[in-house]
Amino acid sequence: MESINFIKGYGKVIPPEEKEDPNSPQKRISHRRRRIIAISSAIFLTIAIVSLVAALVVHESTTESRESEDSTPLVSNSQAALKTVCSVTLHPDSCFSSISPLNTPPIDNTPLHFFNLSLQATIREVSNLSSLPQDFIKDSPALKDCADLFSDAASQLENSAALLRVGPGENPLTEMKISDIQTWVSAAMTDQETCIDGLEETGSTAVNDFKTRVQKSQEYMSNTLAILNHIQTLYDKLGLTMP
Repeated sequence: MESINFIKGYGKVIPPEEKEDPNSPQKRISHRRRRIIAISSAIFLTIAIVSLVAALVVHESTTESRESEDSTPLVSNSQAALKTVCSVTLHPDSCFSSISPLNTPPIDNTPLHFFNLSLQATIREVSNLSSLPQDFIKDSPALKDCADLFSDAASQLENSAALLRVGPGENPLTEMKISDIQTWVSAAMTDQETCIDGLEETGSTAVNDFKTRVQKSQEYMSNTLAILNHIQTLYDKLGLTMP
């Protein structure tokens, strides 16, 4: 009796006469399929390798981009921080324009630094107004009063600046110091308002230019006080620890 072959696991009987001939069409088709599978596998592997290389290139590019952002020049970081600080004021444009020229080169981007610069800009503006030409003052009693008021305001602001000059390890922003500076800057603003009220009563066109300058310094003072009043919030916004 001729032997009978079984396909293991399926129990299918294969008669001897149906064994595959190496040169049979079925054998050639099977061989062709294996070649197609091998070629497909090679293509798939190639695509996978190319994709992996591309992913590594993108990752490296992204990393370099982030490193570039992290190494952004301090001036750019300082400009962004300054805009954040000025956003809490009633006059953000004048805040930015008054502080930015004094921030060259930028030292740091802390709210305390910008508050100091705002205070300096305000002192400079107020001091200029308190030094009016005598010929101009004698023609208007209101302007003479303004000169005296601005001299007093300049002294109040100088006292504020002096409080912030501290030695190593000293805290420039204690609660008592903040309270004193708030009082002095508010008093200086009151002097400004008194000056403007007096100028309004004169009705003279000769003081219009001076009134414009007074209003400019008033904005500076308002900005300075606003930065101080929001100092803790600003440190939080910038992710910094308040001294």
